[in-house]
Amino acid sequence: MNEHLPALRDKSNRLPLLPGVYLMKDKNGKIIYVGKAKALKNRVTTYFHHNSQHTAKTLKLVDNIADFDFIVTQTELDALVLECSLIKLHQPKYNILLKDVKGYNYIKISKEEFPRISYSFNTDDKNAEYIGPFTSGYTIKNAVEETNTVFMLPTCRRKFPRDFGKERPCLNHHIKKCMGVCEGKISSEEYKKIVDEAVKYLKSGNKASVAELTEEMEKAAENLEFEKAARLRDRIAAISRLSARQKILGEKTDTDIVALSQNIGQASVAVIKYRGGRLVDKENFFIGEEYEGAEMRRDFLLNYYSGNDDVPKEIVIDEEPNDSELLAELLKEQNKRNVKITVPQRGEGAAQIALAKKNAGEYLALRTGRTAKEISALEDLKTLLGLDKIPDIIESYDISNFGETGVVGGMIVYRNGRPFKAGYRKFAIKTVNGQNDYACMQEVLRRRMTRYIEGDEDFSPLPDLILLDGGKGHIAAVSEVLDELKIDVPLFGLVKDSKHRTRAIAKEGGEIEIKSNRALFALLTNIQDEVHRFSITFQRVRHKQKTYEMELTEIKGIGEAKARALLKEFKTKAAIKEASAEELRKTAKISEEKAKELYGFIQERF
Repeated sequence: MNEHLPALRDKSNRLPLLPGVYLMKDKNGKIIYVGKAKALKNRVTTYFHHNSQHTAKTLKLVDNIADFDFIVTQTELDALVLECSLIKLHQPKYNILLKDVKGYNYIKISKEEFPRISYSFNTDDKNAEYIGPFTSGYTIKNAVEETNTVFMLPTCRRKFPRDFGKERPCLNHHIKKCMGVCEGKISSEEYKKIVDEAVKYLKSGNKASVAELTEEMEKAAENLEFEKAARLRDRIAAISRLSARQKILGEKTDTDIVALSQNIGQASVAVIKYRGGRLVDKENFFIGEEYEGAEMRRDFLLNYYSGNDDVPKEIVIDEEPNDSELLAELLKEQNKRNVKITVPQRGEGAAQIALAKKNAGEYLALRTGRTAKEISALEDLKTLLGLDKIPDIIESYDISNFGETGVVGGMIVYRNGRPFKAGYRKFAIKTVNGQNDYACMQEVLRRRMTRYIEGDEDFSPLPDLILLDGGKGHIAAVSEVLDELKIDVPLFGLVKDSKHRTRAIAKEGGEIEIKSNRALFALLTNIQDEVHRFSITFQRVRHKQKTYEMELTEIKGIGEAKARALLKEFKTKAAIKEASAEELRKTAKISEEKAKELYGFIQERF
């Protein structure tokens, strides 16, 4: 615990109720966090009083605060501007710091008899010309791919003219993505002229290229060069198709689409940029440790756009950031025009947000070693169930029985969307007679939660979500136990269809369909299948052990207790058979004569 907390609480309680900026410092006086407040006292005091809602990142920050300073401002907008400049000046450890990790990118035109157009991260090849440098590798890669498609230039590994006629043309030629240079029917001069046109296209863009090609096509038609005119017509059509495909934002000509992805305590942001109605760039940022979503979005927008020369007319974001109106006002003053910050709920904007969120999820998956499907499934589960946070730890329970005896319960644990087998637990039902799933589930959850309350580390921490194999009846039964023990964990059920496949999530008062969301459906199906497999495996083992016990008790002098001791020690039938008479004697605590009789029985019957 931070030894400075009492002094920090006292100091924060004496702050004014005025707008301003606060600067948190460590024991060496270094600024480790800068924040803005509408009322300094109200905001700063929250750090130094117990708050179960603090994120892991905030708790770490508080542990390292030895002192703080503050600056009072005239307005909240002034505080926002000052906060941004202080973050850039001091680069505090616990603020979002957007580092420029981009290298330079180039368009490469090789110097050879049949030149190729490609993208490159350097200019090391002396036998090539380069266009650039550019900061966006994403844009350059798309531009090169688009140009090669429009002008039907080869992208294969064949060398020309060395490989003329050696192999049949590839699929690209048959689907009209390549002119088929490998056939040897196109001269180097004619090919180079097409490459020159492609380079002009790269430099001048769609509109200029279309105008130039249209003029050239009309001249060719006037001179009765119909084959050339047809080729130019097809090229113009290809450019137009690509342009139309990219203009997917309608009238939103200059727009940034911003979305945040969170998983396993980490977060990333993707920004997809449209300029002039065309996709021009995509940027990814790894935020690091996650904290409150609206605050993360606010911090990102402030750091990314403040002082940025390329601010669009509209910023479309996946969820409302804190201080949204203040941010818009700050950007308006900075850019001398209105900048809208919007959160779309449906239609075209929502589709673009989904694309940006997918990009953010893919990048986060790459950084954290997860898959994008795992990340999106957990985010969707949070949204669908209305949870306060993405469920890092999920526990699932199932009851398995063999008739009215041998009833068992299984508990499995998923961490960050994957099975965590070290957390699996088995329960042999002790207090319920007969087949009563509800009572059995109550016993399992009561025993599990009681072990947690007693401080058993094998049953800590509590999960972020509990999923029962069952419907509303199971939820009602277990809710009684959780209420009785004062355990507050979101509780839902997994419902199967007539073919024993996961169909929906059960909740108090109804069901939630999940089949339309493939990633989430796959996650929940895996959880339900895994808990069923684990429980029924345990039940079968218990049934076999019971059968072995009954066989062993056929020997006079070997009762249930001795039979159980033998099975506990040797685990399996094969292991018992391999045991010596002396080992059997010591385990069952029987005479040598009885041990020899037991040994003979086991060798004959097992």
